[in-house]
Amino acid sequence: MSRPSLQRVLSAKDTLALAFGAMIGWGWVVLTGDWITTAGSLGAILAFGIGGLMVILIGLTYAELASAMPEVGGEHVYSHRALGAGASFICTWAIILGYVSVVAFEAVALPTVMEYLLPGFRKIQLWNVGEEEVYLSWVSVGSMGAAAMTWLNIRGVRASALLQQTVTACILVSGALLLLGAFNAGAPSNMEPLLSAGSKGVLMVLIMTPFMFVGFDVIPQAAAELNIPFKQIGRILLASVLLAVLWYVAMISGVALVLTSQQLNGSNLPTARAMEIAFNSATAGKLLIVVGIGGIVTSWNAFLIGGSRAVYAMAVAKMLPKFLTKLHPVYGTPVNAILMVGSVSFFAPLFGRKAMTWLVNAGGLGIVLAYTMVAISFLVLRKREPDMPRPFKVPQGSIVGLTALLLSTGMCALYLPGSPAALLWPYEWALILLWSGAGLVLYINYARGKQ
Repeated sequence: MSRPSLQRVLSAKDTLALAFGAMIGWGWVVLTGDWITTAGSLGAILAFGIGGLMVILIGLTYAELASAMPEVGGEHVYSHRALGAGASFICTWAIILGYVSVVAFEAVALPTVMEYLLPGFRKIQLWNVGEEEVYLSWVSVGSMGAAAMTWLNIRGVRASALLQQTVTACILVSGALLLLGAFNAGAPSNMEPLLSAGSKGVLMVLIMTPFMFVGFDVIPQAAAELNIPFKQIGRILLASVLLAVLWYVAMISGVALVLTSQQLNGSNLPTARAMEIAFNSATAGKLLIVVGIGGIVTSWNAFLIGGSRAVYAMAVAKMLPKFLTKLHPVYGTPVNAILMVGSVSFFAPLFGRKAMTWLVNAGGLGIVLAYTMVAISFLVLRKREPDMPRPFKVPQGSIVGLTALLLSTGMCALYLPGSPAALLWPYEWALILLWSGAGLVLYINYARGKQ
């Protein structure tokens, strides 16, 4: 009997929905007001424009590398070929932290939404984490959602992709309706102030953008399951990034046009509130919240796929334990790797919302670090292997690669002590240190096995 293998079943539509759905998530529903109040309407748009530019340039490097090396693992494959095993471990371990942080965030986001839809949802207090109360009802919904998403992913990437397409289409329709309502009922005067707190405000929003845009790199992670021409991989990846940039700018603009400063400060779900006011209907706001749940599902689904494939690739390279290489005998999915990433989301609600904020910020640094190392890998391979077949070749590759490297390095610096947007001590840095320590132990075991 032949050994099961990853199946090439994802079409172009599946791939685009997978990446775009990963990037939009739940943040556009709940965080838009924070972005506007922190940086001003124009400041928030500028922050996402700058962050989007970085991601587009990084996306170009990914597009070329993914078409040249369409193998499971994405960052792991590129950095290993360009920089060797040690750098590959750091790069992949860093991006896994980013993926895990998103998966955990979505498991907490789901019960948070239920609080708005079902008054009195909080039942049976368990404990406090970071002065945030954790309730049994809250934990139960998040953990049950995690179990369902994990089961769906084990069942096969094709089933996950079908869900992704359907839900993403609903989200796009809701966004279009919000924009229509904003242009009809909004007022340009509501967008004042255009800038809040000057450059500091823009920087505070800018460090959030990697977490919002992470997701296009799920395409390279699942490259071994794409049933499309290699040249098309790069084009779809870029299309997904451009769509995400336009999406966030559009949502910020729509909310800023409709809500006054007072309304922004008084709303926990500003996008839903804007929908309600734009159409003068409480039902419209609730419908957007329901659609927003779809954003949770698309992001959750995509990062379970991406995270599990990154773990699987490292295990195949013997950098992680062998049991993580197991494929499901029927569905051909990396079942143990999926269970590993899924278990994080299952237990995440136990730690409450405050802890998830710490994890998200720490995960942002992991994401940007991985982007930096991919940009380096791109430049190294351009110089060392100029004749490597590249079905999608980036014009002016050296300029694009260097610019991507400078922007991603600069973004990394924003997380460091001394920056206005530095990670918090001790909580967020403790997560970074714990993850790095676990990675160091695993790499030492890997290095010993190579001797």
